Amino acid sequence: MKLFEIHDSFGLDSLKSLERLTPQPGCDEVLIRVRAVSLNYRDLLTVQGKYNPRMKLPRVPLSDGAGEVVSVGTSVTTWKPGDRVVVPFMPGWLDGELTDAKGASALGGDIDGMLSEFVVVRAEALLPIPEHLSFEQAATLPCAAVTAWNGLFVSGNLQPGQVLLLQGTGGVSLFGLQFGKLAGAKIIITSSSDAKLERARAMGADHTINYRSYPHWEKRVHEVTGGRGVDLTLEVGGVGTLSRTLRATRYGGHISLIGVLSGITGEVETAHILHKAITIRGIYVGSREIFAAMNRAITQHKLEPVIDRVFAFDESPEAFRYLESAQHFGKIVIRLD
Repeated sequence: MKLFEIHDSFGLDSLKSLERLTPQPGCDEVLIRVRAVSLNYRDLLTVQGKYNPRMKLPRVPLSDGAGEVVSVGTSVTTWKPGDRVVVPFMPGWLDGELTDAKGASALGGDIDGMLSEFVVVRAEALLPIPEHLSFEQAATLPCAAVTAWNGLFVSGNLQPGQVLLLQGTGGVSLFGLQFGKLAGAKIIITSSSDAKLERARAMGADHTINYRSYPHWEKRVHEVTGGRGVDLTLEVGGVGTLSRTLRATRYGGHISLIGVLSGITGEVETAHILHKAITIRGIYVGSREIFAAMNRAITQHKLEPVIDRVFAFDESPEAFRYLESAQHFGKIVIRLD
């Protein structure tokens, strides 16, 4: 089988195409022919060596993928060859609270990921692909969609009529836009691109803010909310935007802290957390149970993920470079033919 791996050093130039023997499933495992994978910012950081500089190499990257069952282990009764399946970000996190052991099962980190023609996964971790979705669409769900769902509904307890703040137009934020509209939320979204903001308005965003035009965009948030602030934010920027998000949040509001696009260290105005009784909760994707609940909503509403561009398997390094350029609107997908 063919695969890509971070070979002997970090960097996009070290992403090499290789061949290995196709693995065989153990008694409780399933062999999957991977049909599509999608990219997340974590994957770019991993290849660059910024996510975990001490990660052992070589390593097959990417956490998100979907495909079809080829064969099953002797004790597997829930799946059969030909079934269409999607693989969770952490196959070891089925339900309950996150633990160190569950977190260690994250694909494309300490263990090999999905940028491979075939993978073996525990049968109990897999989920069926919603019938109306393609492999490419299903491959966008494990990280970005589950993260957005967790941040909005499991952690954030988003209610109809509440005001939701989204940052940028990457995968998490656009899933947040789609899910937020399903929930009846009013949505404010920021971006540095007027063209992207226009597309977000077409998807249902109620207010858009170009943070290049409004560097103090939190003031604009207060203007459009009548001085009250937002109820909930999917915070993907990290320390570079968190202080502004705190200022934009209402008293008693909630921040689902997700991303590190602006870095992981820096000063944060913690006084706002105390004075305004703001709740901040870290979101590290979610469990299979959360994934399944999200898929039920996706199926009921026939929701379709936003895909910016699909690359061929041999173009995998180009897909990473496209992600690095930040030109995308939605998800970047690689198709394995």
